[in-house]
Amino acid sequence: MDFALTDEQQLLLDSVRELMARGNYDAYFKECDAKGELPQKAIDAAVEAGFATLGIPEEMGGTPCDELTKFLVAEEAIALGWPSLTWVNQSLEVDDILSFGSPEQQKIICDLGLKGIKPFTLGFSEPQAGSDSAAATTTVKQKDGKLYVNGTKTFNTGANCSPYMLCVVRDFESENVTHDFSMYLLRMDQPGVKMAKLDKIGNNMMHTYEVYLDDVEVSPDDLVGTKGEGFIQLMKNFDIERLMSCVYNVGMARCAYDQAAKHAASRIQFNKPIGSFQLIQEKITDMKIKIENMQNMCYKALWKRMNGQSISIDASLAKRYTGQAAFEVIDDALQVMGGIGYCHDCTISRLWRDQRVYRIMAGTEEIMVHTAGRALVKQAKQ
Repeated sequence: MDFALTDEQQLLLDSVRELMARGNYDAYFKECDAKGELPQKAIDAAVEAGFATLGIPEEMGGTPCDELTKFLVAEEAIALGWPSLTWVNQSLEVDDILSFGSPEQQKIICDLGLKGIKPFTLGFSEPQAGSDSAAATTTVKQKDGKLYVNGTKTFNTGANCSPYMLCVVRDFESENVTHDFSMYLLRMDQPGVKMAKLDKIGNNMMHTYEVYLDDVEVSPDDLVGTKGEGFIQLMKNFDIERLMSCVYNVGMARCAYDQAAKHAASRIQFNKPIGSFQLIQEKITDMKIKIENMQNMCYKALWKRMNGQSISIDASLAKRYTGQAAFEVIDDALQVMGGIGYCHDCTISRLWRDQRVYRIMAGTEEIMVHTAGRALVKQAKQ
């Protein structure tokens, strides 16, 4: 595998660094985090710089770009302090719709993505159906010649700033649960849609909601993909979402490491930099090893996907490892920083809060063991 960056990738990464340096966003992100506001000023600047266009087809106004390049750019932005859930390139949403959506749906979602707007919130989890997807009860049923969605969705990231929801419903028509789900793209401003904000530990710049759907009207044209194949489509969604969370983990770990290493080199205690003490050197060394391992897992999985190979196992393994490793890196970075690391003025304190959810969202660590372990045992039998 060639780890050398292409000229295009190098230029894009240089552009990210220039964007972050020119904007000097550290204080701004701290302010947005404290106020619980979307960092719109930074988002607008990233859109103006063209980062929202990456990966969107040229015929839809975008810039053709492979997945590795998109993820390298996202990793770099987050390594420089950008809040992970607010990065402008909507890889997940665009990939979903380009894979399964109608031409009309593709245009709608890509147009929103080009503006740096999160096109939709994923309506999958329900209060009684997290890892146990078969417990989902949200339905779409015909009444008076029209289709209506009823149910409750939870942990809807960005439901307040997303014009649409990609809503996963149960059809209750097949005994095989895998073939009993469908997807509908519904507007969040429709009658019957209500939301309640969830009070979270971190990721304060991107809110999360419980969404109540009461007779929300949809049409057959709102169906995404094939009826009854929504769960299969969702599995493809999960591969991308899990890889995306892995890359975010790498970025946050790098951000924490960079700040901790600089602090260790400059913080004087007992008349010498704390980085000269072996216990601190051990932390710095182990942090760097974990970051290298995380990057290698992510890049290999992306390379396999770009070469048409299945990454269902790779995505699960990488998500489990990077979620834990990033948490350990950030926690050690906070320890190196000492008391200042526990203060909101230190970016590492935000990373410490924000990263924790990546061990839960897009599939918990325990589910990653289930999906990967089951597949690995099956492989061994063949």
